[in-house]
This record gives sequence, C-alpha cells and structure tokens, in this order.
Amino acid sequence: MGKGGGCVPSKKKVPHVAGDSPSSATAGTSRTAPIQRDDTSADDTTEIAQASSSEVAAAATGTARLRIFIVFYSMYGHVEGLARRLKKGVDGVEGVEGVLYRVPETLSTEILQQMRAPPKDDGIPVITAEELAAADGVLFGFPTRYGSMAAQMKAFFDSTGQLWKEQKLAGKPAGFFVSTGTQGGGQETTAWTAITQLAHHGMLFVPIGYTFGPGMFKMESIRGGSPYGAGVYAGDGTREPSETELALAEHQGKYMALVVKRLNR
Repeated sequence: MGKGGGCVPSKKKVPHVAGDSPSSATAGTSRTAPIQRDDTSADDTTEIAQASSSEVAAAATGTARLRIFIVFYSMYGHVEGLARRLKKGVDGVEGVEGVLYRVPETLSTEILQQMRAPPKDDGIPVITAEELAAADGVLFGFPTRYGSMAAQMKAFFDSTGQLWKEQKLAGKPAGFFVSTGTQGGGQETTAWTAITQLAHHGMLFVPIGYTFGPGMFKMESIRGGSPYGAGVYAGDGTREPSETELALAEHQGKYMALVVKRLNR
C-alpha cells in the first residue's frame, strides 16, 4: 500500500459509490469546442449545431455510435464512482456512448476480504486486452500506489503486448482519472507516470487542462483532480467523492466525447 495509496483499509464503513447523484456543476457549453467551459448548463442544440452536417446525417440514419471505453480498477468504490459520472458525461454527447469495463482482479478473495473491500458489481464486465481495439477512445481509471498506477491496472497494460506488436491502439485518444489517499499522494504523478503506456502504443493522450473553468480554481474546499484528469481523495477509505469531484469527472467524459467526435469527422 503506497503513501497516499487511495485504497487504505478502513475499520469504519464502505464508501457509497455516488455514481448517479445529480450534478450541480454540469459540463458547460463549448465556445470553441471542445476546449472551453463556463458555468451554464450544457445545451444539446448547441452541440448538434457544432457538429458537421455529415455527423447530423449519420445520427439521422442510425449510424453506429462512437464508443468510449471507460476501463478502470476500483477497490473501495471511489474510482468506480468517478467512472459512472464519466459515462454520464460521455452519454450526454450526441452520437457517442460510454461503456464501463473493469480490469481483472489480481488479489484473491481472501485477501480482499481481509482488506474490507466490497464485492464488485457483476453488472460491469471484465475486459480483455483484445477488446480495447474496438474502442474509439479510452478513459483509464485507477488508484495510486506510491505515485503510480495500482498493480491491477499495470498487469492489464502488461497484457496488451499483442496489441502493441500489431499497433492496433495507435492513434486512439485516451485519458486518465485517479484516486489517492492524501492531497500529496499522486493526483498528478499517477497520471503522469501512466503516459508511458500510451506512448508505447502510439495512443493520443488527452488531458483536460483547465477546461473545467472556475471549478479548477476554487480553494474553499478539498478537491481531487488536475489538468491531467479527474480525481478523488479517498482518505482512509471512508471519504466519499465530493460533488465537485464528480462534476469534474462528468466534464472529462463530455470533453473526451467531443474530442473523439472531432477526430472521427
């Protein structure tokens, strides 16, 4: 377990996965989409107006949606909570859908029980490396271990050798979202050290920068997340994601969906 590990065992309670709670700070309208955000609510008609005529025609004729895979590892539910809000953001963009996947667990049931980890949601399937090739974009989420990704996610990346050999992921946009236990525990370094995985595959790293607008500058309360992507502070495992952290995750999902649409025109 790392410093600021994001998954510190707790003797208190299992955190609620706040994936479907309403957002008070939804992703905003793009002025020069997809790189700006303000405090107004998203307007579907604005998004459609920004789409090219070919995109509108494709939607009208029932052309298959673009798919963004949200691939994550979550031990106590914090990363999963972000993943669900990321999906909400992706699904809010016309012509794009988010698909949730877990990476395989590497710890035994006995060890997970000793660590007081809650059961996994059977409704979210476990992904295989080969399935990544079908994505139009990927958002990877994981807790930190000493400032870098958890072993479960690293093991999954290690299983993508054949995809690397055939360069089947080259050119696909990808981003990260993370969980850490403390404010100095790796909100930025966990994503930063993961970029090497994308580089070797030739994937396109898509950070969110400061496109969340004023929400990136508020200092009144503790907030996870960084220009690299959404994030949550887990504390000792009992702290639940704040609404601001969840809203940032939803914004990242929408932002990635707009980038994927633009790249696929």
